[in-house]
Amino acid sequence: MKRILTGDRPTGKLHIGHYVGSLQTRVALQNDYETFILIADVQALTTHFERPELINESIYNVAMDNIAAGLDPEKVTFIQQSMVPAIAELTIFYSMLTTVNHLLINPTIKSESRNYGFGENDGDFSYDFSKLTYGFLGYPVSQTADITFCNADLVPVGEDQVPHLEFSRKLVRKFNELYGTSITVPDYKLSQVPRLAGLDGNSKMGKSLGNALYLSDTPEEVWNKVRNAKTDTNRISVKTPGNPDVCAVYHYHKAFNAGEVENVCSMCKNAQMGCVACKKLLNEKLNALLDPMRERRSKYEANPSLIKEIVAEGTKKANEIGNENIRQIKEKMHVTM
Repeated sequence: MKRILTGDRPTGKLHIGHYVGSLQTRVALQNDYETFILIADVQALTTHFERPELINESIYNVAMDNIAAGLDPEKVTFIQQSMVPAIAELTIFYSMLTTVNHLLINPTIKSESRNYGFGENDGDFSYDFSKLTYGFLGYPVSQTADITFCNADLVPVGEDQVPHLEFSRKLVRKFNELYGTSITVPDYKLSQVPRLAGLDGNSKMGKSLGNALYLSDTPEEVWNKVRNAKTDTNRISVKTPGNPDVCAVYHYHKAFNAGEVENVCSMCKNAQMGCVACKKLLNEKLNALLDPMRERRSKYEANPSLIKEIVAEGTKKANEIGNENIRQIKEKMHVTM
């Protein structure tokens, strides 16, 4: 079987946007590929270096969210990034072949730098080098090491990660040509699902924005968030025709209620369904999706040590693979004793 590597930064619990964007793809592919899920705690430090306790706590929450979403721990390998020395060694080796300029022109690095206050727009975007850290700038180098320490064949990604994967492919080819190594040049599978917006109307759902609908939310928490979701502000009563295009709830119907979305749209436009009824219908669909996740999660919430064992065993397997690969790479590089 070919190997997939994908993963998450443990900076908190995963939300419904993660499910739509990546988790459901992982679940669908786990029977066709050997699947490695990297819990990228080192990379989480690039933006959360002042909160290492959050990262440590989130390692197990993220693993639990993946399993709750439908990944089978008997089939899937969960890996704690910081516990795999081969990744750290490869990161250093790759960094020797990477120019600073190549990283600075990466559009995703620019976008994320803007989001985290590492630069500003003054006509053209400019970096603030007094804030931009070495680790943040080198994220694509670290990610290349993540993917290649185990010779992953395929990486499922969102559109924002494509520049990183193109960078990885070029870097691996360059490394192989220079040292005669046979590291797998990774391919990527682009998600066709658009990024899920927040129920509050924000174009992005995020933990830092406080508008996330978590996979671990209770039915009461889900309803509270759906009940307060932003709808068409010009629709002042049930009898007023609505505009679904400006309604956050409608976009969630498109994502989670595909079978009824056209009817919901029509009833909204023709003032045949009020916003409360529309929200109640969405609430039912969301909880129908989350109920099986809650059931799977309950086993591990009752016995957290099971999650630690799963991550420990997966990391052990990853080290067996990574140690052998890095041995062969260093031999080709003539850096052995």
